[in-house]
Amino acid sequence: MSAHAPETDIDSDSDSHGDSGAHPLAREQAHLTASRAALRAMREDVEALDIRDVTANWVNAIVLQAQIDDRIKALADLAHTPLFFGRLNYLHAPGAELAEGAEGEQFYIGRRHVHDADGDPMVIDWRAPVSQPFYRASKNDPQDIALRRRFGYTGGELTAYEDEHLSDPAEAAAVSKLLQQEIERPRVGPMRDIVATIQPEQDEIVRSGLSGSVCVQGGPGTGKTAVGLHRVAYLLYAHRERLARTGTLVIGPNRSFLHYIEQVLPALGELEVKQATVEDLVARDGLEIRGTDAAATAVVKGDARMAQVLRRAVRSHVSMPAEPLMVVRGSRRWRVPAYELEEIVAELLDRDIRYGAARDALPQRIAHTVLVRMEQAGEAPDDRVQDAVARGAAVKAAVKAVWPSVEPAKLVLRLLSDAQFLAEHAEGVLSEEEQQLLLWAKPFRSVKSAKWSAADLVLIDEAADLVERTHSLGHVVLDEAQDLSPMQYRAVGRRCTTGSATVLGDLAQGTTPWATRSWDEALAHLGKPEAALEELTAGFRVPREVIAYASRLLPSISPGLAAVSSVRETPGSLVVTPTPDLTASVLDACRAALAHEGSTGLIAADARIPELAGALRAAELPHLAPGEETTAQARLTLVPASLAKGLEYDYVVLDEPAAIVSGEPDERTGLRRLYVCLTRAVSGLHVLHAAALPAALGPALP
Repeated sequence: MSAHAPETDIDSDSDSHGDSGAHPLAREQAHLTASRAALRAMREDVEALDIRDVTANWVNAIVLQAQIDDRIKALADLAHTPLFFGRLNYLHAPGAELAEGAEGEQFYIGRRHVHDADGDPMVIDWRAPVSQPFYRASKNDPQDIALRRRFGYTGGELTAYEDEHLSDPAEAAAVSKLLQQEIERPRVGPMRDIVATIQPEQDEIVRSGLSGSVCVQGGPGTGKTAVGLHRVAYLLYAHRERLARTGTLVIGPNRSFLHYIEQVLPALGELEVKQATVEDLVARDGLEIRGTDAAATAVVKGDARMAQVLRRAVRSHVSMPAEPLMVVRGSRRWRVPAYELEEIVAELLDRDIRYGAARDALPQRIAHTVLVRMEQAGEAPDDRVQDAVARGAAVKAAVKAVWPSVEPAKLVLRLLSDAQFLAEHAEGVLSEEEQQLLLWAKPFRSVKSAKWSAADLVLIDEAADLVERTHSLGHVVLDEAQDLSPMQYRAVGRRCTTGSATVLGDLAQGTTPWATRSWDEALAHLGKPEAALEELTAGFRVPREVIAYASRLLPSISPGLAAVSSVRETPGSLVVTPTPDLTASVLDACRAALAHEGSTGLIAADARIPELAGALRAAELPHLAPGEETTAQARLTLVPASLAKGLEYDYVVLDEPAAIVSGEPDERTGLRRLYVCLTRAVSGLHVLHAAALPAALGPALP
C-alpha cells in the first residue's frame, strides 16, 4: 500500500487515466472539480424544468413540484462532505467475461451518482453493486480489482490519496492510514462523514436483504450506529419504490441522539429519513407524560406479562347475550334467539381477531342470520337489505350491549386505579406484590387529569393494538435497543409486523433496571425470533488503552460478553487522577483538553451537572448541551451521564465515577452507566475522582 500527500512524487504508472504528464493528485483534484460542476449542472437542469404544460390540474402540479423540490435538494453539493472518497480500477469490465486482454473500467465511489452532459457516470453511488468491492475486496479476495484508491480530504478539499494494488501479489496487505486518520479526525461541527469508513464485516450486514431482520451486538466503537444508518440508506436505494409505499423509520433513545445522527444521513445520500424515540411512537393526542415510576413499578409495567393482563381486560368487556333479538322489517318481525346470538359471539371470540374488528363484524353476522330467516320465509333479500339490518337500531343496541366500544386510555386508567378490576385480570399472572406496585396511591378521576408515566403510554399503546391494528412499516432500525423493556419491544415490533428490522445494541451498555438480558429474548418480544444475530468485536473508535480499562467492568455487568478488541493503540490516551479538589481539577482538565484540536465532553453524574455548569460559567468556559453542534468557538459539551449513550468526543473528562454509579437504582445498572461514560472518547480520556473508585474497576493504573 502506498500513501501520497500533495508534495509526494510518484510513478505515473500507478495511475492509469488522464494526462500522463500531470501529477496524479492534480488529476484527481481536477476530476473532483469536474464532478462538482456536473452535479451543479444536474441541479440546474432540474431547476429549469417547466411543468406548466404537463400538469392536468393544480393537484398534479403541487405533487410534481414537491417531487422536483426533493430532487433539487438531493442534488445539493455538501461543501464539507467529499463528493467521492474512493476509486476502483477493475481488471475487466464488471459483468463481462474475464477474457484475456479485456479492458477494465474505472469508477469513482461517492455519496451519490453524478453523470456528465452525455450521461456517462463521473461518480458512482456507494450503494451500487459495482461499488461493493470498495468495502469488501482484499488481497485474499481482490474481486477483479487492480487498484483501490482512497482519498483524504481537508475542509472539503482533496489533499491526499492512498493506493492498494489488490491483484499484485508482490504488494503486502496493510492497514489503511487514511482510513485511520478519518476515524481519528477531530469532531468539530456536524458528525463526520462515515461512508468511507465502513468495514467488510459491517458491509455484509449493510447489504443484507430487506426481507430478513438482523440484530447487531457491538461494543463501544465497533460502528453499530454507522451500520444501522448505512443499512437504512442502502435499503432505500435498493428498494426505493417498495419502501416509499411502506415507510422506513429510525428509532433512537432520545432527541439528542437523533439530532446527532441525522447530521450523517445527507452524506449517505439520504435526506428524508423519519426518526423517532419510543416515546414518540406511543404518544397519543391529549396525553402528556407528567409522572414518573419508581424503578420496581416501571419493571412490572414493562414486563411482557402485562400484555396478557391487558388482553384479559379488553376481552372482559364482551358479555354473552341474555335476551333474544327482534328485528322489524316493514310489517314483519324477525326473531334471533339468544342462543344463536351467543354462538355468533363465541365464534368471534374463538377467532381471536382484534376487539374492534370483531365488533365491526358482529352486526353483519347478526344481519346475515336475519337474512337467512327471510330466505327461509320465501323472500329474496340482497346485500343492501343486510346492510340496512346491520345499521338498524335493534342490532346497534344489541352490539352495544354485548360488545361495547373500548377506549384504551380509559382501560389502563381503570387497571391502575381499581384494585378489584386489576386483581380480576392479573390473577395467576402477577403476584399480589406486583399488583400493589401498579396501583396509583391516589387514583385520578379522568384520562386527562392522570399523571401518566412513559411506561403507562406503552401500556395504552398495547391496549390500542388489541382494539385496532397498528400500522406496519417496511423497515425499522432500532438503535440502543438494549435499554428497552419487553413491552417497549412489543410497541416497536407492532410497527414492523409485515416488514423487517435492524436491531442495534450492546448488552453491556444496558442502563435501565429492565435492560435486555439476551438478544434471543429481546427478538422474541419484538416478534422477530428468526432474526440473524451478528457480533461486531473490532473497535475502531475507542483507543485500546481506554477500552481495556472500561472492559474491567464486563465481568460485573455482562458476564461472558466478549470484550472489544480495539485496532487503535494510542499511548497516553488514558489518565486517572485522584484529587482532593474535584471541581477545580475538572476545570483544569477541561482547559487541557481544549488545548487539543477537536471536541471535548465533560461527563458527570446528573446530580453534579448544576454545580459543574455554574463552575464552568464562573471560569468563563463556554459549554454546550448534548445534541448542540460544536463550533470552533464552543467545543466543550457538558453531558449528564444519563444522556451520554451514543455520543462521542475527541477528548472526555470524566467526573467522579462513584457518583455516576450511585446515581442509578442499583449497582449493576450504575456500573453499566459508568461503562458507557468511559467509552465516549476517541483520542483521550481523563478520569478524575475524589471518592474511591468502584471496586469493579480493579487496581489503580501503574
